[in-house]
Amino acid sequence: MKINKNKFIYLISPNKIPYSFFSNLKLVLKTGKVSFFQLRLKSYSQNKKIIIGKKIKNICKKNNVKFIINDDPLLALKLDADGCHLGQKDMNIKAAKKILGKKIIGITCHNSMILAKKAIKAKADYIAFGAFNQSKTKKTKYVASVNILNKVKKLTKIPTVAIGGINAVNYKNLLLNNANFLAISGYIWKNKFYKPLQAIERLK
Repeated sequence: MKINKNKFIYLISPNKIPYSFFSNLKLVLKTGKVSFFQLRLKSYSQNKKIIIGKKIKNICKKNNVKFIINDDPLLALKLDADGCHLGQKDMNIKAAKKILGKKIIGITCHNSMILAKKAIKAKADYIAFGAFNQSKTKKTKYVASVNILNKVKKLTKIPTVAIGGINAVNYKNLLLNNANFLAISGYIWKNKFYKPLQAIERLK
């Protein structure tokens, strides 16, 4: 997988998709800073996810952003997304590869070198670590430090994604410590001070 240092953002959808979301997404993706967009909707029906997913896929395609589905390889297949992100409690990577073939599959490894080694062995396309900071999007069960990013880089060339409470104050430290991509959601979509476009423009 090619790594473009200017496109270091792995953008995750808000938990709820308001009507204004699509116009904001277009503006945010046009900045050219986003490599991936992940659709992560826990409380929506499958039909609703398909309707929303089709719209987002088109916006991603126009802006050369990879469209990833959270947790659900079958939905990724149905939407012909670019790939799927799997947590440790989701389908295993082997089964997901059977469904998705050569599409992108990323794996959550929390703060564990054991999980990272497993994911590398299973040929994950990227591995995600966190939480590096307190997150507003999700309760923090696992806490990761930059040491794990530096350790993993000695082992593999597989891209790493850092996740958890990333914002304009703390993002540079992660990029300086071997995070290839930064998974960001709340800072863009739930920012009390900046609109989504203004928020992303502060990540230079």
